[in-house]
Formats: sequence, structure tokens, C-alpha cells
Amino acid sequence: MTTEDFPDLHRPQYLPDLLITALDRGADKPALYLGDVVLTGAQMRDEISCFSQALESLGIGKGSPVAMLSKNRPEVLISVGSQMILGCRNTALAPMGSFDDHAYILGDAEIDTLIFDPTAFEARAAELKASVPTLKNFFSLGPSEVGTDILALARTFTPQQLVAADVAGDDPSSMVYTGGTTGKPKGVINTFQSGVTLPQIQMAEWQFPEEMRFLACTPLSHAGMAFFVPTLLRGGSLYVLPAFEPGAVLEAIEKHKITATMLVPTMIYMLLDHPDLATRDVSSLQTLYYGAAAMSPSRLREGIDKLGPIFFQYFGQSECGMTISVLRKEEHLADDPERLASCGRPVPWLDVRLLDDDLNEVPRGELGEICVRGPLVMQGYWRKPKETADALRGGWLHTGDIARADKDGYLTIVDRKKDMIVSGGFNVFPREVEDVISAHPAVASVAVVGVPDEKWGESVKACVVLREGQTVDPAELVERVKAAKGSVHAPKSVDFVTSLPLTPIGKLDKKALRAQFWEGAARRV
Repeated sequence: MTTEDFPDLHRPQYLPDLLITALDRGADKPALYLGDVVLTGAQMRDEISCFSQALESLGIGKGSPVAMLSKNRPEVLISVGSQMILGCRNTALAPMGSFDDHAYILGDAEIDTLIFDPTAFEARAAELKASVPTLKNFFSLGPSEVGTDILALARTFTPQQLVAADVAGDDPSSMVYTGGTTGKPKGVINTFQSGVTLPQIQMAEWQFPEEMRFLACTPLSHAGMAFFVPTLLRGGSLYVLPAFEPGAVLEAIEKHKITATMLVPTMIYMLLDHPDLATRDVSSLQTLYYGAAAMSPSRLREGIDKLGPIFFQYFGQSECGMTISVLRKEEHLADDPERLASCGRPVPWLDVRLLDDDLNEVPRGELGEICVRGPLVMQGYWRKPKETADALRGGWLHTGDIARADKDGYLTIVDRKKDMIVSGGFNVFPREVEDVISAHPAVASVAVVGVPDEKWGESVKACVVLREGQTVDPAELVERVKAAKGSVHAPKSVDFVTSLPLTPIGKLDKKALRAQFWEGAARRV
């Protein structure tokens, strides 16, 4: 007899298994506070059971490609929890995204089921129904003329014991879309193996408070979801706001004695500048997680002065979710600007190295690309073998971020191979903005770059060469982008120039263009 006779002998527990354990452990404790809704672990477990049965009755199960479009509401966690249990492949649509973005992602990912919030996205769901041929099922979180009311259907079922689908580690669990040099977003395939690695690292490394009362004010369908299972496993509760508003965040911290939350740097700046900070009692806050964009060292130092040593930075990317490296609370040295500018040290569960173009590790203190291998790394890009081969060249995930390590191993990102702009924690891909602006009849050529911005980290700047004899109001170009891509992508400034810098072989030299605006800056991202 060998272990081959028992294929499940060494099967690990995946995220659906952890969710079931967490809900059972916290059956009698409040798991979720959202508006007037309070759900215990048992109530959430029962709602997930009924929701799962409703989905199953409509043919949704293991491997089903499902997308969700909703603002923060309790049913988002119920729906995503159900998809975990059933073994679906989930894709979240950004609530702020444009119709074109949503339609592209749904079609590219071959999504056949859309779960949507009819109170906010009834019209968008109708548009998508008419435009995306892969979509077959429309399930609404409430009454809708576009789709089946999945909540009403769920109420017809009786709660049953939750049983996770029989999935393998390399089965796709979710697909997150990110951009690239082609301008078209790429689907990052995450697996059940990578999906369970993140909470394992979080619970070991992320300095969770002993009593976890976590405030989520970012979209639950995206980054906010990363704290769902770990918080419940620790016996904690999630407190959810509909959206980020600094006054409401400060009020919630005081009212609920919040011990942890997660914000992007721009949100932290808004909190630090808000008049209520001086009058609200936020002393309960023990850990403030931040990431998704570089934070100004001076503002970080100000935050430590005002809030105390509670800051915890995480660095990652869609291809290796959230935690390639971390800067722990005690590692934030308020009197050391270089340390505050770093993104911390690699987490022990991943192999993280700085490599040159020949995959050789660079000496300490020299610049190299952050490359990663380990169980958190994506499976690849959906339907893009060439891009996958490039990203995973030589058996490493190439992040595109150029960094140096100091004598103690702390990494500082100094530049980015890719041209992506991170503005207020949101990713903006220049080619997408350029494509919109260049379509204007008065525009001869355009280059979009990120420039330093005290509030947003980076802001979007468009440098435009006009056709001879043509004119256009900058505001018109900004509105054109806003309509096509959303306000996050809209340039904060438009410069009209006579020419754009070119390389010796005639290609646009974005490095030279960006250098004009980043001269004298300590870091160039």
C-alpha cells in the first residue's frame, strides 16, 4: 500500500475549507456589521448555504465562470462565500469601471454568469446583456427586470451543512484583470493554492490585533475581501462602510473601537488632513494596513506622529497578491526617511530576489528587478501564452519593479519597467488613455505618464502634439477620457508640446519624458 492509494492523504485545506471552519468557530459571534445589518457566523453560514443551493439549482458549480458587480452590501460576502464553496472561478468588476471595461473583461474571461446589485447597476446590467454574447445568466441581488432575483430564490431553500467542492490546488479560483503594454487588460489566473497562501501569510506575518475588529471601507469585491476569512478565523468581526469617506471612517473607528483597517495612501492623507481627527478617539486602532501605491515618507512620518506606530505596509501585485514584502509596524523608523520609503523585506514563504536581465542575482545595494517564485504566484495570464511566458521567464515572476536592497535586506523600489501609473491606489495604464486622446481629430500624437503628486502619489499627465493648424480645449480631452474610462483615468493635466522625445531608432522615449517631471524626486514611482 502506498500514498497513491489515498489521493487525499496530503491534500491541504483551501480557502473554502477555511471559510467553513471560520463560520463554524464563530457561530455565536457577530461576523459582520454593515449599516443596520448584523450577522453572526451561524447566520452568515446559513445564508451562504441557501445562496449556494440557489446557484446550484441554476446550474452554477465547480469551475463556473462568475462575475460580480456591486457596491458594498452584505450580499457581496454571501455571494462570494457561496462561489468559494461551490468552486467557481470568480471575477470582480470594479464598481467605478466603465461599460467598455466591464464588457471587455466579461467577454475576454468568457464569463457566463453575472451577479449584480440592481439598486446601482440595473442599467449597466441591461447594457451588458445586450452587448456581451458569453453572458447567459443574470442574477440580481433583489428585484430586477434584467435578471433572476437570486435572493428571493435563496429564501426558498433550507440551510444545510456547508461542504466545500472537491477542488485541486491548480484549479482556477479567481481571475483578476490587470493591464499591460498592449493596453488591453490581462486576466491573472489565481488558483486555490495561491488563494489559500495569502491568508496563511497574513495570519502569520501581518501583525493582526489580538481582538480583530476590522473596518472595511474599500470595495469588498476587491481588496476588502482579502480580510474576510482571516478576520473570521481569528474570531473577529468585519465592520463595513458603503464607501470611503474620511469623516465616516473616523466616526466608525471611535464608535466601534476598530482595531484594524486597510487604506491606500491617498485615503490616509485625507484622514490626516480631516478636522475630525483632532476630536475623534481613534486610540483603539492598533494596525493600519496600507499599500497599492507608494506613500510619501514625510506624510508617513506625520501619520506616525498623529496616530502612533500602527502602520503596516504590504507590497504585491495582481500576479502575486498583496504580500511579496512587508514593512512591519516596528520597522517604520520615523527618523529614517530611507526606511519609510522602502517596501519592507520579503515574506519568508516566498523566494524573492533582485535579478538582472540574465536572471543573475545582483549584489546587495545594486538595482535589480524584483522577481518571485512560490505558491502565491499566479498560474498565468488567461489565453495569453506569450505574455505568460514573458512574465514567468526562467521560472520567476518578473514584477517589472526595479529596486535595491540595503544591508539589512529592506527593498526600495526606485523605478518601474512597466509604464503603469498608480494614482491614489488605482492602476492606470497609459496606453488606454492614449488610445482615447489620440482618437480626437485634432491630436497628432500623445504620451501619457505619471508625474509626482503629493495627494495621489502619481497623477496622470497627457503630453499632446496637435495636428498643424488644429486646436482643442484641454478640458475636452479630459472629459473625453472620463467618459470612456472613468474619472480615475482622466488626466489631471494636459501639456501641449511641439514634439515628444524619441529613441535613436524612432520609438517614443517615455523614460526621457517621465524624467522631466521626476527630476530631483527621491523615488520615481
